[in-house]
Amino acid sequence: MEQIKVADFYKGLSFEGFLLVRTSQKRTSNNGGNYLDMTLADNSADINAKVWDPMATPPDAGSVIKVRAAITEYNGRLQMRVDKFRPTMDGDRVDVGDLVASAPEPPDAMRKEIDDTVAAFQNPVLKTLCQALIAQVSDQLMYYPAAQRMHHAERSGLMHHMTSMLRAAKALLPCYPFLDADLVLAGVLVHDLSKITEMRADTLGNVSEYTTEGLLLGHLVVGVSQVREAARQHNIPQDDEYVLLLQHMIISHHGIAEYGSPRPPMFPEAEMLSILDEMDARMNEMESVLKRTPRGVFSEKIWSLERRMYHPRYLGEPEETAPAPEEPQPARTERPNAQSAYEGLL
Repeated sequence: MEQIKVADFYKGLSFEGFLLVRTSQKRTSNNGGNYLDMTLADNSADINAKVWDPMATPPDAGSVIKVRAAITEYNGRLQMRVDKFRPTMDGDRVDVGDLVASAPEPPDAMRKEIDDTVAAFQNPVLKTLCQALIAQVSDQLMYYPAAQRMHHAERSGLMHHMTSMLRAAKALLPCYPFLDADLVLAGVLVHDLSKITEMRADTLGNVSEYTTEGLLLGHLVVGVSQVREAARQHNIPQDDEYVLLLQHMIISHHGIAEYGSPRPPMFPEAEMLSILDEMDARMNEMESVLKRTPRGVFSEKIWSLERRMYHPRYLGEPEETAPAPEEPQPARTERPNAQSAYEGLL
Protein backbone atom coordinates (compact mmCIF):
# COMPACT_ATOMS: atom_id res chain seq x y z
CA MET A 1 0.00 0.00 0.00
CA GLU A 2 1.92 3.01 -1.33
CA GLN A 3 0.64 6.37 -0.08
CA ILE A 4 2.03 9.45 1.63
CA LYS A 5 2.16 9.27 5.42
CA VAL A 6 -0.02 11.53 7.57
CA ALA A 7 3.14 12.78 9.29
CA ASP A 8 4.31 14.05 5.87
CA PHE A 9 1.10 15.91 4.98
CA TYR A 10 1.45 19.58 4.12
CA LYS A 11 -0.94 22.40 3.33
CA GLY A 12 -2.17 22.25 -0.27
CA LEU A 13 -1.67 18.49 -0.69
CA SER A 14 -4.36 16.49 -2.50
CA PHE A 15 -4.63 13.07 -0.89
CA GLU A 16 -6.35 9.88 -1.92
CA GLY A 17 -5.79 6.73 0.10
CA PHE A 18 -6.78 4.58 3.05
CA LEU A 19 -6.85 5.76 6.67
CA LEU A 20 -7.96 4.38 10.02
CA VAL A 21 -10.96 6.03 11.70
CA ARG A 22 -10.06 6.87 15.29
CA THR A 23 -13.17 8.92 16.06
CA SER A 24 -16.18 9.99 14.02
CA GLN A 25 -19.13 12.12 15.06
CA LYS A 26 -21.90 14.09 13.40
CA ARG A 27 -21.90 17.70 14.61
CA THR A 28 -23.88 20.88 14.01
CA SER A 29 -22.16 24.04 12.77
CA ASN A 30 -22.93 27.58 13.93
CA ASN A 31 -25.25 28.09 10.96
CA GLY A 32 -27.25 24.98 11.86
CA GLY A 33 -25.86 22.63 9.21
CA ASN A 34 -24.65 19.11 9.91
CA TYR A 35 -21.14 17.88 9.18
CA LEU A 36 -18.85 15.01 10.15
CA ASP A 37 -15.94 15.59 12.50
CA MET A 38 -13.40 12.76 12.32
CA THR A 39 -9.93 11.86 13.49
CA LEU A 40 -8.16 9.82 10.84
CA ALA A 41 -4.76 8.18 11.18
CA ASP A 42 -2.05 5.91 9.87
CA ASN A 43 0.89 4.53 11.81
CA SER A 44 2.76 7.83 11.66
CA ALA A 45 0.25 10.38 13.01
CA ASP A 46 -3.39 11.39 13.08
CA ILE A 47 -5.24 14.38 11.68
CA ASN A 48 -8.61 16.05 12.14
CA ALA A 49 -10.95 15.71 9.15
CA LYS A 50 -14.18 17.46 8.23
CA VAL A 51 -16.90 16.23 5.85
CA TRP A 52 -19.18 19.12 4.87
CA ASP A 53 -22.02 16.88 3.78
CA PRO A 54 -25.18 17.05 5.91
CA MET A 55 -26.26 13.55 4.83
CA ALA A 56 -22.96 11.76 5.42
CA THR A 57 -23.06 8.90 7.93
CA PRO A 58 -20.21 8.63 10.45
CA PRO A 59 -18.03 5.58 9.78
CA ASP A 60 -17.38 3.27 12.71
CA ALA A 61 -14.39 4.01 14.94
CA GLY A 62 -11.72 1.40 14.26
CA SER A 63 -12.79 0.92 10.63
CA VAL A 64 -10.67 1.70 7.57
CA ILE A 65 -12.00 4.04 4.88
CA LYS A 66 -10.77 5.29 1.53
CA VAL A 67 -10.58 9.07 1.45
CA ARG A 68 -10.20 11.77 -1.18
CA ALA A 69 -9.36 15.05 0.50
CA ALA A 70 -7.46 18.31 0.44
CA ILE A 71 -5.06 19.22 3.26
CA THR A 72 -5.87 22.65 4.65
CA GLU A 73 -4.93 24.54 7.78
CA TYR A 74 -7.09 25.74 10.67
CA ASN A 75 -5.85 27.57 13.77
CA GLY A 76 -2.28 26.71 12.88
CA ARG A 77 -2.90 22.98 12.52
CA LEU A 78 -3.29 20.84 9.43
CA GLN A 79 -6.79 19.56 8.69
CA MET A 80 -8.40 17.42 6.01
CA ARG A 81 -11.32 18.70 3.94
CA VAL A 82 -12.83 15.40 2.82
CA ASP A 83 -14.57 15.50 -0.54
CA LYS A 84 -15.38 11.79 -0.76
CA PHE A 85 -14.97 8.67 1.37
CA ARG A 86 -16.15 5.09 1.40
CA PRO A 87 -15.61 1.87 3.40
CA THR A 88 -13.00 -0.60 2.22
CA MET A 89 -14.18 -3.18 -0.30
CA ASP A 90 -13.09 -6.60 -1.48
CA GLY A 91 -10.12 -6.11 -3.73
CA ASP A 92 -8.72 -3.11 -1.86
CA ARG A 93 -5.07 -3.75 -1.12
CA VAL A 94 -4.87 -2.44 2.43
CA ASP A 95 -2.10 -3.34 4.86
CA VAL A 96 -3.51 -2.58 8.31
CA GLY A 97 0.05 -2.57 9.64
CA ASP A 98 0.60 0.65 7.66
CA LEU A 99 -2.33 2.29 9.43
CA VAL A 100 -2.02 1.20 13.05
CA ALA A 101 0.58 2.90 15.23
CA SER A 102 2.24 0.25 17.39
CA ALA A 103 4.83 0.16 20.15
CA PRO A 104 8.39 -0.26 18.80
CA GLU A 105 8.87 -3.61 20.57
CA PRO A 106 6.84 -6.85 20.42
CA PRO A 107 4.17 -7.14 23.12
CA ASP A 108 5.50 -10.52 24.28
CA ALA A 109 8.97 -9.07 24.92
CA MET A 110 7.60 -6.14 26.91
CA ARG A 111 5.32 -8.42 28.91
CA LYS A 112 8.26 -10.67 29.81
CA GLU A 113 10.22 -7.65 31.02
CA ILE A 114 7.31 -6.67 33.26
CA ASP A 115 6.81 -10.18 34.64
CA ASP A 116 10.55 -10.61 35.27
CA THR A 117 10.63 -7.34 37.18
CA VAL A 118 7.81 -8.41 39.48
CA ALA A 119 9.34 -11.86 40.01
CA ALA A 120 12.52 -10.21 41.32
CA PHE A 121 10.72 -8.22 44.04
CA GLN A 122 11.89 -8.90 47.59
CA ASN A 123 8.82 -7.28 49.14
CA PRO A 124 6.07 -9.96 49.41
CA VAL A 125 3.20 -7.46 49.68
CA LEU A 126 4.24 -5.52 46.57
CA LYS A 127 4.90 -8.73 44.64
CA THR A 128 1.45 -10.10 45.50
CA LEU A 129 -0.35 -6.85 44.65
CA CYS A 130 1.46 -6.34 41.33
CA GLN A 131 0.95 -9.92 40.21
CA ALA A 132 -2.74 -9.75 41.09
CA LEU A 133 -3.37 -6.39 39.40
CA ILE A 134 -1.51 -7.36 36.22
CA ALA A 135 -3.31 -10.72 36.07
CA GLN A 136 -6.68 -8.92 36.12
CA VAL A 137 -5.89 -7.14 32.84
CA SER A 138 -3.52 -9.69 31.34
CA ASP A 139 -5.18 -9.99 27.91
CA GLN A 140 -6.01 -6.30 27.42
CA LEU A 141 -2.53 -5.22 28.48
CA MET A 142 -1.09 -6.82 25.35
CA TYR A 143 -2.79 -4.31 23.02
CA TYR A 144 -4.08 -1.37 25.10
CA PRO A 145 -2.77 2.13 24.39
CA ALA A 146 -1.78 4.53 27.17
CA ALA A 147 -4.03 7.31 25.85
CA GLN A 148 -6.52 8.20 23.15
CA ARG A 149 -4.48 11.01 21.57
CA MET A 150 -1.58 12.00 23.82
CA HIS A 151 1.58 10.08 24.71
CA HIS A 152 1.89 6.40 23.78
CA ALA A 153 -1.42 6.49 21.85
CA GLU A 154 -0.53 3.31 19.97
CA ARG A 155 -1.20 -0.40 20.04
CA SER A 156 0.51 -1.85 23.16
CA GLY A 157 1.29 1.73 24.18
CA LEU A 158 0.50 1.13 27.83
CA MET A 159 3.21 -1.53 28.07
CA HIS A 160 5.55 0.71 26.05
CA HIS A 161 5.04 3.42 28.70
CA MET A 162 5.53 0.94 31.55
CA THR A 163 8.71 -0.62 30.17
CA SER A 164 10.26 2.75 29.26
CA MET A 165 9.63 3.93 32.81
CA LEU A 166 11.00 0.69 34.25
CA ARG A 167 14.26 1.16 32.37
CA ALA A 168 14.56 4.79 33.42
CA ALA A 169 13.82 3.85 37.05
CA LYS A 170 16.39 1.05 37.06
CA ALA A 171 18.99 3.46 35.65
CA LEU A 172 18.25 6.11 38.29
CA LEU A 173 17.84 3.95 41.39
CA PRO A 174 21.61 3.43 41.89
CA CYS A 175 21.96 7.24 42.03
CA TYR A 176 19.57 7.37 45.01
CA PRO A 177 20.30 4.28 47.12
CA PHE A 178 18.06 5.47 49.97
CA LEU A 179 14.98 4.79 47.83
CA ASP A 180 12.94 1.59 48.22
CA ALA A 181 13.55 0.08 44.77
CA ASP A 182 10.65 -2.39 44.89
CA LEU A 183 8.26 0.43 45.82
CA VAL A 184 9.40 2.66 42.94
CA LEU A 185 9.10 -0.18 40.42
CA ALA A 186 5.73 -1.28 41.78
CA GLY A 187 4.46 2.27 41.35
CA VAL A 188 5.67 2.27 37.76
CA LEU A 189 3.85 -0.99 37.04
CA VAL A 190 0.46 -0.16 38.53
CA HIS A 191 0.09 3.62 38.28
CA ASP A 192 -1.76 3.53 34.91
CA LEU A 193 -3.20 0.00 34.83
CA SER A 194 -6.70 1.31 35.51
CA LYS A 195 -6.63 3.16 32.18
CA ILE A 196 -7.86 -0.17 30.84
CA THR A 197 -11.18 0.47 32.60
CA GLU A 198 -11.05 4.21 31.83
CA MET A 199 -11.06 3.81 28.03
CA ARG A 200 -12.68 1.50 25.48
CA ALA A 201 -10.11 0.22 23.00
CA ASP A 202 -10.21 -2.45 20.31
CA THR A 203 -7.45 -4.96 19.63
CA LEU A 204 -5.82 -2.52 17.18
CA GLY A 205 -5.28 -0.12 20.07
CA ASN A 206 -7.86 2.35 18.79
CA VAL A 207 -9.76 4.15 21.59
CA SER A 208 -13.37 4.83 20.64
CA GLU A 209 -14.46 6.58 23.83
CA TYR A 210 -14.02 6.92 27.58
CA THR A 211 -16.15 4.74 29.82
CA THR A 212 -18.72 6.08 32.26
CA GLU A 213 -16.46 4.97 35.11
CA GLY A 214 -13.51 6.68 33.45
CA LEU A 215 -15.36 9.96 33.02
CA LEU A 216 -16.93 9.99 36.48
CA LEU A 217 -13.95 8.71 38.49
CA GLY A 218 -10.80 8.62 36.35
CA HIS A 219 -7.92 6.16 36.45
CA LEU A 220 -6.33 7.59 39.62
CA VAL A 221 -9.38 6.98 41.79
CA VAL A 222 -10.16 3.62 40.16
CA GLY A 223 -6.53 2.56 40.58
CA VAL A 224 -6.62 3.24 44.31
CA SER A 225 -9.78 1.16 44.69
CA GLN A 226 -8.25 -1.69 42.67
CA VAL A 227 -5.21 -1.85 44.98
CA ARG A 228 -7.51 -1.94 48.01
CA GLU A 229 -9.61 -4.73 46.51
CA ALA A 230 -6.53 -6.77 45.52
CA ALA A 231 -5.25 -6.46 49.10
CA ARG A 232 -8.60 -7.63 50.46
CA GLN A 233 -8.72 -10.64 48.11
CA HIS A 234 -5.23 -11.73 49.20
CA ASN A 235 -5.82 -11.20 52.92
CA ILE A 236 -3.44 -8.25 53.18
CA PRO A 237 -4.60 -5.78 55.88
CA GLN A 238 -6.01 -2.55 54.46
CA ASP A 239 -3.77 -0.53 56.76
CA ASP A 240 -0.60 -2.33 55.71
CA GLU A 241 2.08 0.31 55.16
CA TYR A 242 2.86 -0.76 51.60
CA VAL A 243 -0.81 -0.92 50.58
CA LEU A 244 -1.21 2.69 51.69
CA LEU A 245 2.05 3.79 50.06
CA LEU A 246 1.12 2.21 46.72
CA GLN A 247 -2.33 3.80 46.82
CA HIS A 248 -0.79 7.20 47.52
CA MET A 249 1.63 6.79 44.62
CA ILE A 250 -1.27 6.16 42.24
CA ILE A 251 -3.35 9.10 43.42
CA SER A 252 -0.40 11.53 43.48
CA HIS A 253 1.49 10.59 40.31
CA HIS A 254 0.10 13.54 38.31
CA GLY A 255 1.92 15.73 40.78
CA ILE A 256 -0.47 18.60 41.49
CA ALA A 257 -4.20 19.24 41.73
CA GLU A 258 -4.23 21.16 38.43
CA TYR A 259 -3.18 17.94 36.68
CA GLY A 260 -5.70 15.78 38.53
CA SER A 261 -3.87 14.60 41.68
CA PRO A 262 -5.79 15.40 44.88
CA ARG A 263 -2.57 14.88 46.87
CA PRO A 264 1.00 15.86 45.93
CA PRO A 265 3.70 13.17 46.29
CA MET A 266 4.42 12.96 50.02
CA PHE A 267 7.43 10.62 50.13
CA PRO A 268 10.47 10.19 47.85
CA GLU A 269 9.32 7.12 45.94
CA ALA A 270 6.05 8.87 45.06
CA GLU A 271 7.99 11.91 43.86
CA MET A 272 10.24 9.69 41.75
CA LEU A 273 7.20 8.04 40.16
CA SER A 274 5.70 11.42 39.28
CA ILE A 275 8.99 12.58 37.72
CA LEU A 276 9.41 9.37 35.73
CA ASP A 277 5.83 9.51 34.46
CA GLU A 278 6.08 13.12 33.29
CA MET A 279 9.52 12.60 31.76
CA ASP A 280 8.48 9.54 29.78
CA ALA A 281 5.23 11.13 28.58
CA ARG A 282 7.01 14.30 27.43
CA MET A 283 9.87 12.46 25.75
CA ASN A 284 7.43 10.23 23.86
CA GLU A 285 5.46 13.23 22.64
CA MET A 286 8.60 15.11 21.66
CA GLU A 287 9.92 12.11 19.76
CA SER A 288 6.65 11.92 17.83
CA VAL A 289 6.86 15.63 16.98
CA LEU A 290 10.47 15.32 15.75
CA LYS A 291 9.51 12.43 13.46
CA ARG A 292 7.07 14.65 11.59
CA THR A 293 9.11 17.86 11.69
CA PRO A 294 12.02 18.39 9.25
CA ARG A 295 15.45 19.33 10.59
CA GLY A 296 15.90 23.02 11.31
CA VAL A 297 12.13 23.61 11.36
CA PHE A 298 9.70 24.48 14.16
CA SER A 299 6.58 22.34 14.59
CA GLU A 300 3.06 23.60 14.96
CA LYS A 301 2.06 24.43 18.53
CA ILE A 302 1.84 21.23 20.56
CA TRP A 303 -1.09 21.89 22.84
CA SER A 304 -0.21 19.23 25.40
CA LEU A 305 3.26 20.78 25.80
CA GLU A 306 2.04 24.38 25.40
CA ARG A 307 4.82 25.25 22.96
CA ARG A 308 6.23 24.69 19.50
CA MET A 309 9.10 22.23 19.14
CA TYR A 310 12.30 22.73 17.17
CA HIS A 311 14.01 19.85 15.33
CA PRO A 312 17.75 20.50 15.77
CA ARG A 313 20.25 19.72 13.03
CA TYR A 314 21.72 16.76 14.89
CA LEU A 315 25.09 15.46 13.74
CA GLY A 316 24.75 12.20 11.88
CA GLU A 317 21.03 12.62 11.19
CA PRO A 318 20.28 12.64 7.46
CA GLU A 319 18.88 15.79 5.93
CA GLU A 320 15.25 15.68 4.88
CA THR A 321 13.81 17.75 2.09
CA ALA A 322 10.23 18.82 2.56
CA PRO A 323 8.14 18.28 -0.61
CA ALA A 324 7.13 21.36 -2.54
CA PRO A 325 3.47 22.05 -1.84
CA GLU A 326 0.99 21.69 -4.64
CA GLU A 327 -1.07 24.63 -5.73
CA PRO A 328 -4.05 24.75 -3.34
CA GLN A 329 -7.38 24.06 -4.94
CA PRO A 330 -10.20 26.54 -4.38
CA ALA A 331 -12.67 25.59 -1.70
CA ARG A 332 -15.99 24.20 -2.85
CA THR A 333 -18.85 26.62 -2.46
CA GLU A 334 -21.75 24.54 -3.75
CA ARG A 335 -23.85 22.58 -1.27
CA PRO A 336 -23.13 18.83 -1.76
CA ASN A 337 -26.01 16.50 -2.48
CA ALA A 338 -26.87 13.56 -0.25
CA GLN A 339 -24.55 11.11 -1.99
CA SER A 340 -21.65 13.40 -2.92
CA ALA A 341 -19.36 12.20 -0.16
CA TYR A 342 -19.58 8.64 -1.44
CA GLU A 343 -19.86 8.83 -5.26
CA GLY A 344 -16.94 8.48 -7.64
CA LEU A 345 -14.32 7.10 -5.25
CA LEU A 346 -13.15 3.76 -6.62
